[in-house]
Amino acid sequence: MITGIGLDITEIERIQSISAKTRKFEERVLSEKERVQLNELSGTRRIEYLAGRFAAKEAFSKARGTGIGKDCSFQDIEILKEPSGKPVLYFKGIEVNGFVSITHTKVYVAAQVILQS
Repeated sequence: MITGIGLDITEIERIQSISAKTRKFEERVLSEKERVQLNELSGTRRIEYLAGRFAAKEAFSKARGTGIGKDCSFQDIEILKEPSGKPVLYFKGIEVNGFVSITHTKVYVAAQVILQS
C-alpha cells in the first residue's frame, strides 16, 4: 500500500551557486557515505549528484508529510547507489520500504519518492 508520495524539482545552477560559496552546504545535505560517493565523481557529475540528493531528500520529507526539520533532517536521510546505479533510500540508518527516482537535464534535477507500508 502506498503511504506517501513526494516530488521535488531544483535548479542545478542554484545548488552550484550555493555549493561554490561554501563547502558547508555539502556537509549539511550529504551524509559521510554520500560524500564518499560524491568524491568519486568529477566535473558536472558532482553537481548533478549533489543537486539530485538534495531534491531526493526534499521529496522524501514531503512523502513522509513532515518536510525537512527537527524530525527529519538532511542527515537522517541517505540515498546510496547500488553497484547497478540504483538509488536506495535509508532513514536513520534503516532501509526505507519504497522507491526513489532521480533525473536531470542541464538546468533542472527532479526526484520522486514513493513510500510503501
